[in-house]
Amino acid sequence: MQFDLEHYFKECQALVNEALDSSLPKKELHPPKVHEAMRYSIFAGGKRIRPILCMAASEACGGGRREVLPIACALEMIHTFSLIHDDLPAMDDDSLRRGVPTNHKVFGEAVAILAGDALLSQAFLVLGKLKDSLRDPRCVLEIIYHIASATGSMGMVGGQVLDMEAEGNAIDLPALRKLHQLKTGRLIAASVLSGALMAEATDQKLAAGACQPGSGRLAAIESYGEAVGLAFQIADDILDIVGGSDLGKDIGSDAENKKATYPSVMGMEGAKKAANIAKEEALGSLNGFGPEADALRAIAEFIVERRK
Repeated sequence: MQFDLEHYFKECQALVNEALDSSLPKKELHPPKVHEAMRYSIFAGGKRIRPILCMAASEACGGGRREVLPIACALEMIHTFSLIHDDLPAMDDDSLRRGVPTNHKVFGEAVAILAGDALLSQAFLVLGKLKDSLRDPRCVLEIIYHIASATGSMGMVGGQVLDMEAEGNAIDLPALRKLHQLKTGRLIAASVLSGALMAEATDQKLAAGACQPGSGRLAAIESYGEAVGLAFQIADDILDIVGGSDLGKDIGSDAENKKATYPSVMGMEGAKKAANIAKEEALGSLNGFGPEADALRAIAEFIVERRK
């Protein structure tokens, strides 16, 4: 039976959106402007890919969806903080995101910067509350470590710096892959790994200090995350060229800003081939799993085949 990914997305998105609403300060809470700006970008749309990958990885490792909701919310807050800052005039200077005006176009640059900062802080506040739901608090530290590492100068922030430095300059494929591994891939990989770690932490057989990646199904999940993160970025580069205006962002901005992308380095056909290779690597990582990993398999297919 074919996996119904659309239905799965709808169910997971509803859970994540409800949890996000309760995890963020209400917009009326003082100071209201920054809380309104935080909520504006969080609820402007988006498929919640990172939270859903986290939930799917938890299910693949024997866990559930609800116990990873704090992680899912934190991941979406971090992702949204990065989008708000990426859209600023000092970075990509975009005016449209998810089909609506970007945060700084609505609230001004200063509030947009602060809203992004506040979302990053709120993410780790939410993650800190995991200690109340796990028998082994070392697993909370492990999850926070991987997400923080994927976010900072050795992850997403560092990748953004490399991205800006590469604008208008010739770049080879290894350098491009490193750039995107940091900017996009590491947080996607952390989304998958953190969901799996949470499932392991609540498993009776593995409750006593076994919350460590690097072996067994955690290693397979880690490999999947790295491969699907690469596939996602290549597909995103392709969509910036061929996606059309229904994507809800400034199409063609990569070329206009002379960004280093897979199509610009490999050509369109080379980029499409590379995306499919990464997808197959992701799927191959799940060979040791049964139907419990069908959501992860379907998401890998979707990431490469998506049109919007």
